[in-house]
Amino acid sequence: MAIREIRLFGDPVLNSAASPVAAFDAGLERLVADMLETMDHAGGVGLAANQVGLARRVFVFDCQGLRGHIVNPRWRPLGEAMQTGAEGCLSVPGVRGEVTRHNTVVASGQDCHGRPLALRATGLLARCIQHETDHLDGVMFMRRMAPEQRKQAMAAIRAADWS
Repeated sequence: MAIREIRLFGDPVLNSAASPVAAFDAGLERLVADMLETMDHAGGVGLAANQVGLARRVFVFDCQGLRGHIVNPRWRPLGEAMQTGAEGCLSVPGVRGEVTRHNTVVASGQDCHGRPLALRATGLLARCIQHETDHLDGVMFMRRMAPEQRKQAMAAIRAADWS
């Protein structure tokens, strides 16, 4: 396992839709293990492959007592309840903002061996699934903020020493 470099806001890979995973092999297993280690090292609850520079549809997560990964993820809302809360992102250090998301979702996809999986999630895990899937679609969380919050976030990014 290895800690990989996390790409920061402005890197083109973060604005590109990731390609579906077709090869379920040792390389994919290694990627998932590296991503989990990278996420842990950075103190995150989720990490998408494009955040480590690979435009492949896979993300890892560790929240609400569940740790794992989803390859080729899809999700759908369960019910109409929404949640609004602060989100941050490992690719945008120090920037947080309010984002409204579905409160309960069902995610499906595959594990790194190609086996189908499904997961019902609420609260933080549901937020994580939506946030990480957005990454794989090339959508950063700031695009989900209200316009005034987005302006504040972008100002914080421009003022950041990493930017």
